[in-house]
Amino acid sequence: MHSEDAVVETPVNPKTKSPLERLRELGIDLPGFNPAAANYVPVTRRGELLYTAGQTPKKEGALVYKGKLGDNISDQEGYDAVMLCTLNTLTLLDHFADGLNNIDQILKVTVFLNCTPEYVHHSKVADGATDLLVSVFGDAGRPARSSVGVNALPGGAACEVEMIAALKSK
Repeated sequence: MHSEDAVVETPVNPKTKSPLERLRELGIDLPGFNPAAANYVPVTRRGELLYTAGQTPKKEGALVYKGKLGDNISDQEGYDAVMLCTLNTLTLLDHFADGLNNIDQILKVTVFLNCTPEYVHHSKVADGATDLLVSVFGDAGRPARSSVGVNALPGGAACEVEMIAALKSK
């Protein structure tokens, strides 16, 4: 699952297509908005920066990937789960930026992986986020990134993704 083997490819010139057009060409629709699950806001804006809350691999409000990498979740399932978390994060950015066209750059992505203590493929699985972001935003979607193994995540989620994005100057 290295970037050269990525499931998501960049078939279009990011400068000539909008992010939503690129998603459509990849056969991907943004999922529905998942409301905050506790006492927090989904996005905080400071100046031209958007900070997202962590997004788990939910679809239509239901957790799709539950469990631990290195146990009952394979690397490919983890990659797919991270991609779903990233799509949920893009849904937030689309809403709070008034469209993905208003995103200038993805600055930072943090991927939390619910995994066993012995698990070591964090970066390969976290490529599910970066591969998608580069397909949607081109080089502006290649962020600084951290991938962190944790003992547990909300609801038993296999992963969680949070992001910092810069808005285009107006």
